[in-house]
Amino acid sequence: MYATASSSRLRIKRLVLSALMLALAYVLPFFTGNIPQIGSMLLPMHLPVLLCGFLCGGPWGALVGFIAPLMRSVLTGGFPPMFPTALAMAFELAAYGFISGLLYRRLPHSWAGTYASLAAAMIGGRIVWGIVEVILLTSTGSAFTFAAFVAGAFTNAIPGIILQLVALPAIVRALDKANLIPQE
Repeated sequence: MYATASSSRLRIKRLVLSALMLALAYVLPFFTGNIPQIGSMLLPMHLPVLLCGFLCGGPWGALVGFIAPLMRSVLTGGFPPMFPTALAMAFELAAYGFISGLLYRRLPHSWAGTYASLAAAMIGGRIVWGIVEVILLTSTGSAFTFAAFVAGAFTNAIPGIILQLVALPAIVRALDKANLIPQE
């Protein structure tokens, strides 16, 4: 009985945290003023999705990551545009949430483990985004060049990448030290 109640409480904590991260993924882009150039530089949706992976684990992070851009596109009337942006972002963010959560559960909860989980998630998500962009744009007869991949995944996103590398490990380590990350 106790194990069931404990696992039920853990599931409820993860559900509540995931809902909070999904709400943040919806709200944070409003702070960029819905200016696509600023949003694509600061990547405001990425932060809560990555954090969800760290806090709740890979499956929850993947679910929040997949839903966030699709929900935002539908509820804001097309920001980001559903095709190809929100669709590609859904797969990218799902990879972010899944990889960050999966690796954080398997690596030591240290600065090095946190950075390794974050870096792998950021690289893996960008690779997934590139693959999905190729598939989506090829289906319409458009080309997605390597230069477009580098620009979209790295060059234009440098401010957001720096923000993620500075803020997320500090937040995760502080939450871990305060025992606020739900444990198995």
